[in-house]
Amino acid sequence: MSAATPWLLAHSVWPTVREQQYEVAVLPWGATEAHNTHLPYATDTIQADAVAAESARLAWQAGSRVVVLPAIPFGVNTGQRDIPFCINLNPSTQAAILADIVETLARHGVRKFVVLNGHGGNDFRQILRELQPRTTILLCQAHWYTIVNPAPFFTEPGDHAGELETSVMLHLEPALVRPLSEAGPGAARSFAIGGLREGWVWAQREWSKVTDDTGVGNPAHATAERGARYFAEVTRRFGDFLHQLAQADPEAMYE
Repeated sequence: MSAATPWLLAHSVWPTVREQQYEVAVLPWGATEAHNTHLPYATDTIQADAVAAESARLAWQAGSRVVVLPAIPFGVNTGQRDIPFCINLNPSTQAAILADIVETLARHGVRKFVVLNGHGGNDFRQILRELQPRTTILLCQAHWYTIVNPAPFFTEPGDHAGELETSVMLHLEPALVRPLSEAGPGAARSFAIGGLREGWVWAQREWSKVTDDTGVGNPAHATAERGARYFAEVTRRFGDFLHQLAQADPEAMYE
């Protein structure tokens, strides 16, 4: 498989890798957490990994040397500590992991690096701000689910295990999705204080006090067809970005 998919490091062998000069490295970063009663704990990781792989394939076909690193399956889950096996990595742990990965990539000639995030609890911006002065690699972050506006694709996209995520999983891994008749409604309670409820003040949500089924968003209208259309548009757009990034000079990034 390595000869057919040289953009996937996990599938590649040393003779393939040593012949490449990868310009961009993409690190999918997900989470391990409950997703209502119908989606698997690995949902965030599966989706980020799939978006990265397909986008890199499109960039590679356009002539850019992009490599996808093995996905990291644990994210920041400090608000889900009482939900069984929601595995938490603190942001400081993520910072240490990223520093080691970036240092390794720099030694092997990679010039640009993108964290492709698949979990709402992860935010790498401040980590990358601190890390950027210590490396020559251009550091970027993208949340795959914000690359394309979901409104035209879904009735009610939802925030967590709702229509968007369920549709994409029905497209990618239908065997891992329980029947929608078994899914909870994904009803969520709002903050009682206006500023927090309206979103211009932020505080971490205590997940088990927000939702009874761990979902936030109704999955009832989810279909594999909707997921396929959204996935195709996301990967087309992100793949084009990766191609442009690979061709760009890090010293001439502004017009």
